[in-house]
Amino acid sequence: MPHWTRRNLLRLAAGLPALDFLAHYRAASAAERNRVKITGIRAMALRNIAGNCLVRVDTDAGLSGYGEAGATGPMARARIETMKPLLLGRDPLAIEVHFHNLTSLMHTYMAHIPTISGIDIALWDLAGKILNQPVVSLLGGPFRDAIPMYSHGIGLKMLDPVSCRDWAQRIKAQPEGFKAFKIGIDSVAGVRSARYADTLDGAQLRNVARAYQNVREAVGDEIDIAVHCHNEFDTPSAIAIAKAVEPVNPLFLEDALNPPFSEGWMALKRSTRIPILTGEKLELVRGFRPFLDHQAADIVHPDLAFAGGITGTKKIADYAALTRTPVALHNVGSLVLCHANAHFGAAIQNFYRSESALGRPTRHVEKMAAGNPPVVLNGQLKVPAGPGLGLQLDFDYLRANLAEGETFWG
Repeated sequence: MPHWTRRNLLRLAAGLPALDFLAHYRAASAAERNRVKITGIRAMALRNIAGNCLVRVDTDAGLSGYGEAGATGPMARARIETMKPLLLGRDPLAIEVHFHNLTSLMHTYMAHIPTISGIDIALWDLAGKILNQPVVSLLGGPFRDAIPMYSHGIGLKMLDPVSCRDWAQRIKAQPEGFKAFKIGIDSVAGVRSARYADTLDGAQLRNVARAYQNVREAVGDEIDIAVHCHNEFDTPSAIAIAKAVEPVNPLFLEDALNPPFSEGWMALKRSTRIPILTGEKLELVRGFRPFLDHQAADIVHPDLAFAGGITGTKKIADYAALTRTPVALHNVGSLVLCHANAHFGAAIQNFYRSESALGRPTRHVEKMAAGNPPVVLNGQLKVPAGPGLGLQLDFDYLRANLAEGETFWG
């Protein structure tokens, strides 16, 4: 008789929910299998999408699917060349097979999950177009017709109470009606690099406490604020930050420690009542499993463009659902990632909220749409209508906003 531990049970159950959503998709796509073939895969990078690039998968039916990869244009194109033998001439609807083959790739290179993520998103968009169904339906949803989103404390000087009050007035007047904002900690903590920080001293921690208190007093209780780190702190500093900001009741503390799982994450989780959120740079279930198995994070936060696309992130969400762990989505990318987040967030039961680059003064995400740009109302984004991801890309705008050195679709 085997000895069943909590971890063993989680591992045994991990595959079961994933089988359900893939079974639904296989049934929906069965009649159209092997009628369309992949003829090309391209990538190009744009300005203002956090170093990501767009991916396009073309077919002999004249249909194309669009995705977003957490990689630069040159990096994605180089990796795509190694993957073409596994995809060209193949059925784009065989998403499960493609995901397995691509993520299992070891020779001559290890699988590059960010590039695979972009291809996977594009394949789901393409599947929806071939089957004339929105991606949310192919995933078995929807659980909701709009997804809650959060924004950022851009232009906010937290140590200045006047700046905080002015910012509070601006965000409350914005038409998007965001009710949650995450605010970066580095400037008030005196951190010179968002990648590494020395152990914080008492003066730095007092500045942190005062800064977030200023924001709380300015926005009141009707706006949620979160503490935004970039994995730059050591464990004593992360625990001290949580203690310093706990009186203002943050929505969450994000990415305070180095991305991979360590016992430091467990120490942080045990030290505070603030929800701990992490995951934007983790890949596949393997990256999130130790956080979930050890209950070291309250909310997991994958990025569809990094974590494995729609297929890989759905597996993460299903694994998280076994412990009723909410799933948020990281997103500072393009219109493509925005639409993908909307479909994905609507399709999973344990969805929390999505980060948003919508509503920025430049409106650079909204301008990528040829028609019907995404609109956030009361802090919620309605799931786009139409087959696939429901994208209508403005190619003239994309062409005018290529990243330096890029050509249109590579």
